[in-house]
Amino acid sequence: MPDTPPTPAPAGPVADAVAGNWVDRYAPAVARPYLRLSRADRPIGTWLLLLPCLWGVGLAAAAEAPRAWDLWIVGGCVFGAFLMRGAGCTWNDITDRDFDAAVARTRSRPIPAGQVTVRQAAVWMVLQSLLAAAILFSYNPVAVLLGIGSLAIVAAYPFAKRVTWWPQIVLGLAFNWGALLAWAAHMGSIAVPAVLLYGAGIAWTLFYDTIYAHQDREDDALIGVKSTARLFGENTRAWLRGFMVAAVLLMTAAVVVALTDAGASLGRLILALTGVWAFGWHLAWQLAQLDIDDPAKCLRLFRSNRDAGLLPALFLAASLLA
Repeated sequence: MPDTPPTPAPAGPVADAVAGNWVDRYAPAVARPYLRLSRADRPIGTWLLLLPCLWGVGLAAAAEAPRAWDLWIVGGCVFGAFLMRGAGCTWNDITDRDFDAAVARTRSRPIPAGQVTVRQAAVWMVLQSLLAAAILFSYNPVAVLLGIGSLAIVAAYPFAKRVTWWPQIVLGLAFNWGALLAWAAHMGSIAVPAVLLYGAGIAWTLFYDTIYAHQDREDDALIGVKSTARLFGENTRAWLRGFMVAAVLLMTAAVVVALTDAGASLGRLILALTGVWAFGWHLAWQLAQLDIDDPAKCLRLFRSNRDAGLLPALFLAASLLA
């Protein structure tokens, strides 16, 4: 495919961007296409990448003891999530540019809209990755190796929907890797609670990204893109209920194993578990509200997962005071 873009479309907002976002309102015009490649106008993805990191470091600190270094782990995860989400989304837009041009919701993205070339997007992706690497290499060797290991999953994700009905699993493997990495950044190793937390995150991703994928169900069918939304169809609610239960049970197990093995106080355990159960309540609320034939509602529910994921993170933080 030639690297010369088509006649550029007006550099207006991307179709599914948050209305009145800071990129559209304040960013210099020359920077907007690149920030849109990074989804800076749609921050929910950064939150969904960051939240498992906060779970990981929060649970590690609750199981052992909080350290001043944890503040850098959290800060590094904040900036790293923004940068790696941006790099991953740029890679996704490069590989999916033909698909994006065929889908109403995505044809306004910078590459299919002709606002940047593939080469320009690739340079932007590399720049973001290098900045993220600088943060990663400030962590311990185990966390560094985990961060490097995640790149294969990130690179594979855009191709998953071409070959499997379960691309949301690959997304879950990538988006929740931070639970392992942040735990390791605190502990210096991986343990059973981190793996259980990772599994909870994968189940959560299957829950929220199936909701998200229902927005594009008809377009995906026309162009041959696979998803759990298309696979489950009218049985979506039953599948989501299963993912919700799995996420809550695995997260409960992670908290119980970590804190009981560490001999944590009962108050700390109760606070941490309250966050898990509040998370489960939020997923149940989403399920009650879901209408798979209403794309706008699907998008609103998908975005609400920022609040769902914040609940266990905040209660874990509160438990450190118990």
